[in-house]
Amino acid sequence: MARRNPNGYGSVTKLKGNRSRPYVIKVTTYDEDGHGRQVPVDYAATREEANIILARYNDNPWNIDRNHVTLAELYKRWLEVKAPKLGSSRLYTLKAAYKYCQKLYGKKYRQIRAYHMQATMDDCGRGYATQSHIKALWWHLDNFAFELDIIDKMYSQIISVSTEQGETKRTPFTEKEVEALWKISDQKNVDIVLIYIYTGFRLMELLNMTCDQINLEEEYFKGGSKSSSGKNRIVPIHPRIMPFVKNRLKKSNEYFLETDEGSKFKKGDFYEEWKTVISYITKKKKTPHEARHTFETFLDNAGGNRKCIDMLMGHKSKDVGNRVYNHKTVEQLRDTILLLK
Repeated sequence: MARRNPNGYGSVTKLKGNRSRPYVIKVTTYDEDGHGRQVPVDYAATREEANIILARYNDNPWNIDRNHVTLAELYKRWLEVKAPKLGSSRLYTLKAAYKYCQKLYGKKYRQIRAYHMQATMDDCGRGYATQSHIKALWWHLDNFAFELDIIDKMYSQIISVSTEQGETKRTPFTEKEVEALWKISDQKNVDIVLIYIYTGFRLMELLNMTCDQINLEEEYFKGGSKSSSGKNRIVPIHPRIMPFVKNRLKKSNEYFLETDEGSKFKKGDFYEEWKTVISYITKKKKTPHEARHTFETFLDNAGGNRKCIDMLMGHKSKDVGNRVYNHKTVEQLRDTILLLK
């Protein structure tokens, strides 16, 4: 006979139908008059996983007063329950997006409407990417609030990202700036910026890259993330940065790019090193992502094959014919990389 949970502990129930996470974890909450009601706090793929979640909840329960839960309270609980299941890069963008919702931190979540959410995007003063991250955050919070029975309408489904600010404000490095980096390439961490420019990887793709993802014999990186087009893509090593790559591999333990202390670069620490290197060549502010823009812009200006550029960048080709029928070899990708003079 199955052992019953103690009174007030909560329950695990299997839902009907074909679901990826059919087990619902419910706990009892009480209103001001002492009336109890079971509300779902999470879902799981197996009963074992559901029981673990329930045990964790009881170890540190969150007493839900659905009428008075503020945005800040919901977000804090979402960070504890849902956020750990997301990738580090995705979670970073959602945390950054939360800062643009500051005016609503103390507002009861049940009272937040679509126009409130829309205003956080319209008034953020940032471009399409940031607005998309804010919209994604509202979607995550709405889903969580709906699961907890806090709301019965998900307004995040009807808000939209403005296209008026769709053009990026990022500018690629000029040829003069790149050449200036080569002239000081023996200084600390300048090699990282040049590796960045000559590979086109995203920042977190580079920082998360391990040494075993680099094939020196075949002279290519194998890495990437974010989408099916970006994961495990082949990026040939340009001859000019090959000495940097070999030198880094000799000194590294696990990760390709490591600090002087032999540890993985944290994103914040990398930004500080980036600012120092950029200050050597220009007074303009330049973001790490502009190195990726430089990679694509230089290849496009040199007449590189569009399919090859998309593959190197980890982009899904916009042309259906290219996407379905046009297969490129590593040697063709290498020829494209060599267009970076």
